[in-house]
Amino acid sequence: MATTSSASNVTDALTRDHREIETYYNEVINSNDHDHQERFGNQFTWELARHSVAEELIIYPAFEKYLGTKGHEMAEKDRKEHHEVKEALKKFQNLKPKDAEYIPTLKSLMASLSQHIKEEEHDDIPALEKVLSQDHQHTGVSEELAKKFFRTKVLVPSRSHPSAGEHPPFETVMGLLTAPIDHIADIFRKFPDQKISPNPSTK
Repeated sequence: MATTSSASNVTDALTRDHREIETYYNEVINSNDHDHQERFGNQFTWELARHSVAEELIIYPAFEKYLGTKGHEMAEKDRKEHHEVKEALKKFQNLKPKDAEYIPTLKSLMASLSQHIKEEEHDDIPALEKVLSQDHQHTGVSEELAKKFFRTKVLVPSRSHPSAGEHPPFETVMGLLTAPIDHIADIFRKFPDQKISPNPSTK
């Protein structure tokens, strides 16, 4: 399984995360084994929760900074979509594979998330990359954003907390408070084998 410890630019960082999230989703819905579903369901939650908050703290402010009014509109649309996804993820993470709602809840969540991913990859991220590549003053910004994105994922919560909101700095403060609790609780959750570590410091 590929790791996501580095990426050459924002596009690489986000699309690599998106593909991992999709992989974990498929592992859950294509299995009838409850233990397998629980392990990859936890991995799906862990990756999506961290990915979402890191986008909100690093990527969406970059939209606003480099794309002006259009960027602000993009960021607000994405934050709204994220909130809906995080509400669904909060419901999913509290279910077990034996629960009748487990798979339907995950499929409903993924339907919304897939559309969000499609829009990010086809519209939002290309717009940011285009602006960054056209101005020599922004040389290296995409690469630095990718590094900040991955560094941020180490620090943020690994479970969904919609009440923290989607805007820094409040979300940042709430994340710093809840992340240690989430990371400790992860020790007692089932995850896939050692090829995919639930320890954020190894990603």
